[in-house]
Amino acid sequence: MSRDRVAIRPRGEGAATRQAIRARARQRGFRTFVLLPTDLPNVSADEMDIREEGGLLHPPSGSAIPVHRVETLDSLAELLRLAPADSTLAIEWPLDRLIPLENAVAARGRRFHLWTIARTPEEVPGALGALEHGADLVIVDVRRPEDVDRLEALVEGPLPSDLEWTRLPLRSVGPAGVGDRVIVDTTSLLTPAEGMLVGSAAAFLFHVASEAEGSAFSRPRPFRVNAGAAHSYILLADGTTRYLSELAPGDAVLVATSDGTARSVRVGRIKIERRPLVLLSAEDHGAIRTLFAQEAESVRITSDGGRIPTTEIRAGAVVQGVRLPPARHLGLAVSETIEER
Repeated sequence: MSRDRVAIRPRGEGAATRQAIRARARQRGFRTFVLLPTDLPNVSADEMDIREEGGLLHPPSGSAIPVHRVETLDSLAELLRLAPADSTLAIEWPLDRLIPLENAVAARGRRFHLWTIARTPEEVPGALGALEHGADLVIVDVRRPEDVDRLEALVEGPLPSDLEWTRLPLRSVGPAGVGDRVIVDTTSLLTPAEGMLVGSAAAFLFHVASEAEGSAFSRPRPFRVNAGAAHSYILLADGTTRYLSELAPGDAVLVATSDGTARSVRVGRIKIERRPLVLLSAEDHGAIRTLFAQEAESVRITSDGGRIPTTEIRAGAVVQGVRLPPARHLGLAVSETIEER
């Protein structure tokens, strides 16, 4: 549910308020705006202004697009039937909004583009995710600059595109006592090759695979990653890190495969329990990178030899993960001198 498919429609009272909304939205990564005729246009080349006047939307190029208010099943069906191929259909919903939008998404296919209006930031995720694909563009009314912050928390930005995948040999593997380990249950089903990026230092995060494969005595749990000890970093969908102990339901975490594909999934539940841990130590140009993981057959680390359970992995295995800038402040990468052991 990317913010690239969201257009901010400032509707605050007064030009100064609407300008403040646009400024806040730019800072938060939104680049499409629906403006009143009296509002000054943007000047940035990477932004798009859509003018709204008299019930018509005027994009930078192409014909004006009327906004249709749909209140009945019959009027929606007729509107969808008459929509020309390769046109843009813009709809707002004074009454029910999700089921009729699903009907529109199902009818759209690849025949036309579908835009819809959201009255509040909270309506945006449903509009973006209807029938999994959602509207091509969601125009959301924003009345105060603070509402942009609410919207930002509800939609996702671009995934990190510059992850440096690398391989490190394990120097040692051994018992590490009992500690608090964190299971991350997501609202998505993961493949066996997918996993989360976790480690004791941000400079190298190990790829911990999902539990989409069970063991001889446990069923697959394809929504789960048994990620590691509570102090560990985990990579979020926006490219920042967070401690595993700080994760909460609704957080967007990055799920990736070692071939570089990645997606964002939401945390559904966190389980912290005391379990036997194993310490994996890898060497990276003289620095030691570590992961504390539960010792269990269902917890697997991605290596050149496949996904190996922590009960079987041994020194000499070449594990896979990503390098990140090591210095962090509240999860954000910063430029400073740092040494982590």
